Amino acid sequence: MTLDTSDQNIYQAIGVEPIINCRGTFTIIGGSVELPEVVAAMEAASGYFVQYDELAEAVGQRLADITGAEWGLIPAGCAAGLKHVTAACVTGGNPEKLIRIPDLTGLDKTQVIIPRYSRNAYDHALRSIGVEIVMVETRAELEQAINPRTAMIYITTGAGSATGQPLSLEVIADVARPHKIPVLADSAAENLTIPNIHLQRGATVVAYSGGKALCGPQCAGLVLGDKALLQSAWQFSSPHHGPGRDNKIGKEEIMGMLAAVEAWVRRDHAAEWQTWLSYLDHIAQRVSDIDSVSTEVNDPTGLSNRAPVLTISWDPAVLHITGAEVAEDFARNKPRIAVASGDANDRTSIGITPNQMQPGNDQVVADRIHRILSAQRSPQSTELAPPATDVSGSWDLTINYSSSSSQHQLFLEQEGHWIGGTHISDFSQQPIVGVIEGDQVKLRSQVSRPGDTIPFLFSGRAAEDRISGSIHLGEYRNADFTACRSQYAKSPISISIPGGAPLAT
Repeated sequence: MTLDTSDQNIYQAIGVEPIINCRGTFTIIGGSVELPEVVAAMEAASGYFVQYDELAEAVGQRLADITGAEWGLIPAGCAAGLKHVTAACVTGGNPEKLIRIPDLTGLDKTQVIIPRYSRNAYDHALRSIGVEIVMVETRAELEQAINPRTAMIYITTGAGSATGQPLSLEVIADVARPHKIPVLADSAAENLTIPNIHLQRGATVVAYSGGKALCGPQCAGLVLGDKALLQSAWQFSSPHHGPGRDNKIGKEEIMGMLAAVEAWVRRDHAAEWQTWLSYLDHIAQRVSDIDSVSTEVNDPTGLSNRAPVLTISWDPAVLHITGAEVAEDFARNKPRIAVASGDANDRTSIGITPNQMQPGNDQVVADRIHRILSAQRSPQSTELAPPATDVSGSWDLTINYSSSSSQHQLFLEQEGHWIGGTHISDFSQQPIVGVIEGDQVKLRSQVSRPGDTIPFLFSGRAAEDRISGSIHLGEYRNADFTACRSQYAKSPISISIPGGAPLAT
């Protein structure tokens, strides 16, 4: 099949509408645009065959030469790098241990310590190895947690690990060093520093995403640090058979990622910053004549997601639209634009991050924002239609996912339009809140555990004994649901209450 792209781009040719990225390097919309040097390197690499261990050795040394780190590893993304390093800390490069993962029975290194501030959705990569996670909040807890089973300590670099904090990277490294416990620093969205600031502060290895600030392949990452540990991590990686085989990195991505690091030290970062500011200035000037609108450019304070951000705020009582409504309109209608949104101090706003905007995007974005904010609107009514029914009570909830179903329960109390109660899901229970307008019901609950959250946003129609509709599950897409009032068996029975303490048990 040949795609007809004569008047469409390659995505439109298959029915997918692209997005102007004013949001940043989010994987779900493609991360970053690969540098021309990266594309050229991948194209050049595609025409040859190489032995992968030889390639990894040569690239590891070249990364060391460029960055000043002892060694370098290019995995299939930052999360894959976290997984590979965890496996290396558990197995020490012993393949007989490696092929047993995730069954760690009989292995001596089976625990990973994580400060509470570093728990996040990406530590699934660590947990996939089968390790036990031990959370700590203080230096004393860290010192107490370390034992012969400790394989490594994992941290995310940022506010919690900053110099001077109770569990800063320096503090953690100071505690770990006498025990020879590796410290893995997750710096996925940060700018690469040369010499590397986190290795200097005491990390054993540091991991980056390839498809964020480095503008390398989206499916590649970069790990720098201890040579022996990273060579054990490479042993775990594809093409080697074992539990890391699923994280396959191609020779094209390896050379593309190397090209991204080579380019990083040559890029004119100051000129890039000025280009980003020019985009924001154009947009800010375009909307400056709209009633109640104000603009402000905020500079980042850290290394992560380092780019200026333009905040466009206004009085929603004047323009009769909120930042969230603007962001939703931009996300669903052409030209599609990804922007942030928020509310503070009786004002509402959208945020523009320019580091992945392409030439000409600023004109499109400026016009689109001006058009929606300058449109005439009537004030939105705040009156709600009277509830058509009372949903108070116990409900048996069936959720139909893509390929399975689950039985949950809802215990709801309704007061006027407002609903509160409890949602009992497969493995937990959590509060649920909502609103009913006419027969339309909206409910919200959230399943949470360390590092993870799943929103349950119910939208449906209520009748006397039934509520049905759909559930928005955030990044986990959608499901359908049906809730029926719980039915309890009723039969006449006699209940006898003893008059005192039992005489036998």
